[in-house]
Amino acid sequence: MTTRSTTKSPALPASSGRDVSSELAFLTRALKAPTLRDAVPRLAERARAESWTHEEFLAACLGREVSARESHGGESRIRAARFPARKSLEDFDFEHARGLKRDVIAHLGALDFVAGKENVVFLGPPGTGKTHLATGIAIRACQAGHRVPFATASQWVDRLATAHHDPGPSRAGPPQRAARPARADRSLRSPRLGAGSTLSGST
Repeated sequence: MTTRSTTKSPALPASSGRDVSSELAFLTRALKAPTLRDAVPRLAERARAESWTHEEFLAACLGREVSARESHGGESRIRAARFPARKSLEDFDFEHARGLKRDVIAHLGALDFVAGKENVVFLGPPGTGKTHLATGIAIRACQAGHRVPFATASQWVDRLATAHHDPGPSRAGPPQRAARPARADRSLRSPRLGAGSTLSGST
């Protein structure tokens, strides 16, 4: 007959006298995670009520912080884009633009053209919603983690002219390229192309 001994880990005392709330406040402050700090008490109460595992509780806490950071990051990118007005695809009046297909705009809102490094051009007379659509899609791009510089067509022309006359670093240095995953232009008019707004994928 053989015997096998097992060693059990000592159980932690029910109350060790630690100030857990202060520790959590310190740790979340060190991690710069204020959302996590505020969410822990509510999630802990729910975890106890629903008998979550430690892993489930940790995943819920981290998920709350990640969602908050993604949301805050999107807002920062939207502010940095300098849109003249905040417009969303959900607010677009399709009844006013009857010739526009909702499914096409929904597809553009999925941002597949950004991943494919493709261009999108809205053409039409003034007042048909080109800038609204360009801005709405660009805001979607901001929320998806892309940086989006917004400028009017005349501003882009000025930038191109400036770049043409001032090429920047000497040829001895490495080429410099600005990352532009998405771009929203306001109304563009020319005798040949008419009016339009342009979105570009990254290059």
